[in-house]
Amino acid sequence: MSYEGPPPSRHRSPGWLARKKLSVAAGAAVVLVVAAGAVYLGNGAAQPEPSNAASALEYPSPSAGQAQSPGAAVSAAATPSVSTTPSTGATPTAATPTTPRTGWVPVDSTAWKAQADAYRALKIDPAPAGVGNLPEFRADCQYSHRLPDDPIVAPGLPGASHMHSFVGNRAVDANTVAGDLTTFTATSCKPVQDHSAYWVPTLYDNATGKPVETTGFRVYYRSLAKNSTGQMPMPNGLRMISGDAKKKKPTPRGATGQFYCAFYGPGDLDGVARSTNGNWPICGGDATLHFMLQFPDCWDGTHLDSPNHKDHVAYGSGNSCPTSHPVRIPAITFDIQYPAKGTPAGYYLSSDKEGKSASSMHGDAFVMWDVNTMNKRTKNCVLGRRTCDNYGYQK
Repeated sequence: MSYEGPPPSRHRSPGWLARKKLSVAAGAAVVLVVAAGAVYLGNGAAQPEPSNAASALEYPSPSAGQAQSPGAAVSAAATPSVSTTPSTGATPTAATPTTPRTGWVPVDSTAWKAQADAYRALKIDPAPAGVGNLPEFRADCQYSHRLPDDPIVAPGLPGASHMHSFVGNRAVDANTVAGDLTTFTATSCKPVQDHSAYWVPTLYDNATGKPVETTGFRVYYRSLAKNSTGQMPMPNGLRMISGDAKKKKPTPRGATGQFYCAFYGPGDLDGVARSTNGNWPICGGDATLHFMLQFPDCWDGTHLDSPNHKDHVAYGSGNSCPTSHPVRIPAITFDIQYPAKGTPAGYYLSSDKEGKSASSMHGDAFVMWDVNTMNKRTKNCVLGRRTCDNYGYQK
């Protein structure tokens, strides 16, 4: 099959343009603050502005019932002992695990300690004048390929999944393991030092049955807290899922976790009208369909995956992580644009063709970066709380 995607297009989203604040309540969604029924999406500058908020972003609060990983109490493994300087001649590299593909997958403690050592030894680079104070960096990606595979949920089982649309690493299929991401590094993302794979269920036009692929897929790595105390980089090989592929609920106007309309300037996130079934917005003007998906920002420090692909990570509360997941990592956010305005017939996701709602929207992240780049970006941008783009400080 061809792994060639469409030509790059500018990704316009309120996730980049609105300068609003995340507001999280127990069990509530993060919403974009709107005034007089309109949302401010920016001034149409040539380059989109970054942001730390967006509407329709489903962001669960920590749950008291979240499963605890084996040995999840704070331990030396969860918070690795690190020296103030890296070992002589040590260069952190991505390890190729020999661990099981599923279940509780342990982190390579030697590789993680080497990365942590190198990260702790780094100094924050001086930021040029005019750099913003949003603690984030990003990768801008384009559609790569489409397969009925899922190397996280159904590893080694080609065709066992519903259809997924992949961005990032172009070689990903059902048989992909962490080491493959460093061996085959062709990517649809910038910077090229991001070898990760990201995927979501494929969106289909309900009237034609044809797939609607993304024209912009921005992946933020950011802090959701008011400070970055204890911030650590992302470990290579970490796998995560956000959202629920089995959720089958209507997504009417104003629903949490719905697709929304966005473009430069004020507009109605819920659309000027809805599809016949009410689950999909119909966008006015130049606005198109968008979706945002938030991943956790705390890690147990010992596992790269868990049986449900969620229990090894958790959402922080306020400025802290739960004791079961004490390692603060950058929070991944998917900010996705589709070249569709909405129609009366609406759409459906490959994860819910029958229900034809947006509630089953979910995302997978299989993280693999050049270690030095991940460390430097996390140190300068997230710990240093400065706005960065694909290549460093955003000037």
